[in-house]
Amino acid sequence: MKMLIAADSDEILGFTAFGTEASELMAAVHTAMIGRIPYTALRSAIFAHPTAAEGLTFLLRERPGPTLGRP
Repeated sequence: MKMLIAADSDEILGFTAFGTEASELMAAVHTAMIGRIPYTALRSAIFAHPTAAEGLTFLLRERPGPTLGRP
């Protein structure tokens, strides 16, 4: 997985995933992109277990920034 995030708004500009259940990940990220929701909302979300979307938590937890909403 890779994600492109706007430095000034924390908005998700792009996302790519490869592998099993990548479509599940794409659906979650695409919804956030349509709603112009910052990546921090996905990072703080609780995803159903077990799902591939849980991987978003691991992808985004290393990115510095606020824990909820926009700065």
